Amino acid sequence: MRILTWLVRAFLFLALFGFAINNQQPATVNWMFSYAWTARMVIIVLAAFVAGTVFGVLAMTPSWWHHRRRARRLETPVVPAPPALPAAPVAPDVTVVRDGL
Repeated sequence: MRILTWLVRAFLFLALFGFAINNQQPATVNWMFSYAWTARMVIIVLAAFVAGTVFGVLAMTPSWWHHRRRARRLETPVVPAPPALPAAPVAPDVTVVRDGL
């Protein structure tokens, strides 16, 4: 199974590497207000991927915090102390004396 996993990883790496090699021509991203960014196509795709990843992590952060707080509360439950038992009466010391031994 490990060999299959490494073969899939190697295939994905080579496919993405080939994509990067084949897309070296410059591309232009036109923003608002006549601003344009010209860079290699692979850099633009990489920047879009990184921006999407950062946006996704930031969007999920409040949910992660909520679930973390909830798990922490469930992890350490507050157990009420058992009620105190009344003190048992103390028996007087009784000495048993046996005759004949």
